[in-house]
Parts: sequence; C-alpha cells; structure tokens
Amino acid sequence: MTPLKIDTTNLELQERLVAVNRVSKTVKGGRVMKLAALVVVGDGNGLVGYGLGKAKETPDAIRKAIADAKKNLYKVSIEGTTIPHEVIGKFGAGEVLLKPAPEGTGVIAGGAVRAVMEMAGIRDIRTKCLRSNNPQNVVAAAMEGLKQLRNAEQVAKLRGKAAEEIQG
Repeated sequence: MTPLKIDTTNLELQERLVAVNRVSKTVKGGRVMKLAALVVVGDGNGLVGYGLGKAKETPDAIRKAIADAKKNLYKVSIEGTTIPHEVIGKFGAGEVLLKPAPEGTGVIAGGAVRAVMEMAGIRDIRTKCLRSNNPQNVVAAAMEGLKQLRNAEQVAKLRGKAAEEIQG
C-alpha cells in the first residue's frame, strides 16, 4: 500500500512528537551531536502518518519530521470509534497487537502506539507491544497493523460479493 498523495495545505492535521533521540558521532575534533525526532501526524478521522527528521537542532529535526510525516499519510479503516478486527503489525523487531474494544473503553496503549491511535481518530482500542519497545519500530509496526485493516465493504469488493454475504 503506497502513501496517499494528499494536498495537506487544506487539511487540519495535528502533530504529536513521539520521541527525540540525541546521537553523537566521534570525529577527529571531538563529538558531533545531532538529534533525531519521531513525529506522528493525523486528522483524527482515519488519516495518519509518521516521519523521522534529523538535524543539529531540535526544532529543525521536528520540522523535518513533520514534513516527512505529511508525505507518508495513509487512510485507515475505522468502524465507529474502534477498528474492524484484531491485527498484529510487524516492523523490524517491533510487533504490536491491535484489538478492537467496545465504546467507552478508551485508548489502552503505550506512549508511541497511543500517539498513532489518537492521531488516527481511534478512540476505543486495546494494544500491546509484544517485542521491541523502541519508539521508531513500535510506531512503524502500529502503522503496518493499521494498513492491514479491512472493513466488510472492502473485503466484499475484493471477493466480488455483497457486504451482507460476507458478514453472514
């Protein structure tokens, strides 16, 4: 699934800083410090993306991460306030379990996954990070899980049937 080519100028996108990582490189003259920022953006209505930005200063890294996130937006299948079905998203060593929850449950998730779910507009969900807790891998795994989601209409269209036939 490729990112959607969306004109972000007229969208009301919210931004959430997930993590800032300071890295250093040792050179002949000493250590050179740089920062990497991980940002999640979304419209709170099924459109979500994440980006990574690197720079010498924090604000520049965040600005670059936001620009990267806006280039990588995906439309997510949402059913009411939750997701249509259970799914496991995998990316690198990160693995995230996403389970639908009844209305009123809220977002039961860790920091990195919580940011993705809230930016996507999912208000009731249970999640669990199964392997890595590295924010970059966890956010990417959560996004992979959201990309796998299909509602009844999408599955019916793929199979050439009506949605009522699929739901039984």
